[in-house]
Amino acid sequence: QVQLVQSGGGLVQPGGSLRLSCEAPGRASIVTDTVAWFRQAPGSQREFVSAIRGRAGSTDYADSVKGRFTVSRDNAKSTVYLQMNSLKPEDTAVYYCSFRWGSGRFYSTTEDYAYWGQGTQVTVSS
Repeated sequence: QVQLVQSGGGLVQPGGSLRLSCEAPGRASIVTDTVAWFRQAPGSQREFVSAIRGRAGSTDYADSVKGRFTVSRDNAKSTVYLQMNSLKPEDTAVYYCSFRWGSGRFYSTTEDYAYWGQGTQVTVSS
């Protein structure tokens, strides 16, 4: 079993920044496996945002967030971060981190991930 504990999020004005955290307590395998971020807006399906995988820390992003969001990892803290800059109202959603074993390629559908954080609300509004 893999526990994921999320923190961060909140209300921010358009153009602002937020950082989300996803900790896997005692789970060193975030270094060798894959952690991804998804988001779900009201009335919409959960969609892929970003992922980081493997010892090299390879990253992947949805087109809608490229150049604005950055995923990173602190191996010593078993924590993955999602730095979100230049936020837009359409970024408003509940954000979830997720984990899967393996890092051979990027996976971007919810069915590919077995473990999920509790979700955190991000609201971008003036």
